[in-house]
Amino acid sequence: YRWVVERTHAWFAGFGKIRVRFERRLDIHCALLSLVAAIICARFVDDLC
Repeated sequence: YRWVVERTHAWFAGFGKIRVRFERRLDIHCALLSLVAAIICARFVDDLC
């Protein structure tokens, strides 16, 4: 199941702000991670419809 983790990391790596953590505050970084996860899920759902 390693491919699942590698695929997920590749999806997150597609977003520049997530690749390298530039934010000093952890809450902002966590918010960006949540936003990216929501965008990825929205794209996946859009492909299914």
